[in-house]
Amino acid sequence: MNKLSSAVKILVVDDQPFIAAELCEFLEGRGYRCVPCETGKQAVERFNDDEAIGLVLCDLHMPGLDGIQLVQELQRLSGKHRVFEAIMLTGRADKQDVIKALRAGFADYYQKPINLGELLEGIARQVVVLQERQKSVQLGHLDQKLQYLAESIEDLYQDLDKVRRGPLLSVSPDEDVSAVDRVEIPAIFSQLSPRQWEVARLVGKGQTNYQIACELGITENTVKLYVSQVLRLTHMHNRTQLALALLPGHSGMRQGVTTH
Repeated sequence: MNKLSSAVKILVVDDQPFIAAELCEFLEGRGYRCVPCETGKQAVERFNDDEAIGLVLCDLHMPGLDGIQLVQELQRLSGKHRVFEAIMLTGRADKQDVIKALRAGFADYYQKPINLGELLEGIARQVVVLQERQKSVQLGHLDQKLQYLAESIEDLYQDLDKVRRGPLLSVSPDEDVSAVDRVEIPAIFSQLSPRQWEVARLVGKGQTNYQIACELGITENTVKLYVSQVLRLTHMHNRTQLALALLPGHSGMRQGVTTH
């Protein structure tokens, strides 16, 4: 059990400091790492500062933030990217309070004076639940990254195919190119692929990533990837600098290209 729980840190919150200290001493003797707190405000600060905290033991009736308000605040701070489990400790087991606490997100509750053996068993159960929830969150993040990568790769392959079939070429003055098709770009952008140049040109027009995605028929995440590539290849720091470089009459060297 100790090896399983060692990665999970427990936040112990009670407005009676000796209770929090005794609980921490007991749990640390069983292999758990603990962080004692005397107030809800202090608990919020500790939770924010330490992402290893995954389990919260807290008294229900406390001045300032009570146990329910504390858990609700931790839920708000956690959002979708961090999970934790909460166990309520109470000296007054009012049925309505218990129901309200369970509805608010507490996984379990124990009446004071606490049976430490039962508490250990309950903590062990919640550690297992927590680890399963953490796996689900991590898998969800990986799935999003894989989807983003797949979309980006698909768009890049489409660009590669376009380049192979019709590369971006410099145009000499005697070639028959209409004024509509002919644009001039700073030489610093000549190394960009056709799609990278399209994205850069639309950024220069002040369009958002969403607007660019709609116009080019690609995902917003892919637009972000292209913008990042353009900034890196042109050694620019941000979109504003990129837009300024594309203004008419900019002092940078320009060369004629044909866009398709």
